[in-house]
Amino acid sequence: MDYMAKHGAKRARPGELVPGTARVISVRMNYYPEHARNAQEVLADGSRAFISRYALGRDYHKVLRNRLEQLAQQIRDAAGECQCRVFTDSAPVLEVELAQKAHLGWRGKHTLLLSREQGSWFFLGEIFVDLPLPPDAAHGDHCGTCRSCLDICPTQAITAPYRLDARRCISYLTIELKDSIPVELRPLMGNRIYGCDDCQLVCPWNRFAHKSVEPDFAVRNSLDDVALAELFAWDEAAFRSKLAGSAIHRIGHDQWLRNIAVALGNATSAPDVVAALQTRSQHPSSLVREHVAWALQRHSGG
Repeated sequence: MDYMAKHGAKRARPGELVPGTARVISVRMNYYPEHARNAQEVLADGSRAFISRYALGRDYHKVLRNRLEQLAQQIRDAAGECQCRVFTDSAPVLEVELAQKAHLGWRGKHTLLLSREQGSWFFLGEIFVDLPLPPDAAHGDHCGTCRSCLDICPTQAITAPYRLDARRCISYLTIELKDSIPVELRPLMGNRIYGCDDCQLVCPWNRFAHKSVEPDFAVRNSLDDVALAELFAWDEAAFRSKLAGSAIHRIGHDQWLRNIAVALGNATSAPDVVAALQTRSQHPSSLVREHVAWALQRHSGG
């Protein structure tokens, strides 16, 4: 995550990131798919693949950015000549901090934004404007003494309230990390092959979350409930075809196989699991071969 250091203080100073910025309009958009299979049931079945609920449909960057561009154009039409710059993870913007100041919620102990009306199953986006709009009051904290998110984290990546060690976070390990996954963390990842939602699944505030009816966020290719072995059998052409337009597509086929190999290594030992792993034991990528070898060793009692 070198990009965070590369941009330095600009992340916390909107006026330096986009000169002339006077205010930031912060928005949220629900994403939890309406008909996705129960996440806890998938996590409990080691033969199935768990994918973070936000990545089951179309890439949110495209969906949210299109919506924000439409809103920005409406602002231009209403205000006349003005500067509107849209962001959806496209720059090092401190979106949770901005959303808290915009009264959309508060930063939970897991570091995500929480809302009493919507929980945390939503995306955030911003529009930087040069209009002197009246500011909102910052939102107060409502986590209280709860520590469910800290206790549930599979890798103990939440080291203290409001503090996250990204190097241990399964979302970082399966998405951002391009090299080998640390051996000591692999058994803790279970069947999570893209992202991790554990801290959100146990959060009491998500009792009030609303599911999304946005068609673009609907589940594609049965990714909410699919066998690990089935996904591991996808060749690169299938990966690119089936995941075109998905956020998952960005990690590439080798990293996809790396993640699934770890999950298969954590699955209950069975002939079909071992057979699936053996199909990739001579894969051209050393990254894939390394994780397949580790998984096979687990099933051989090593």
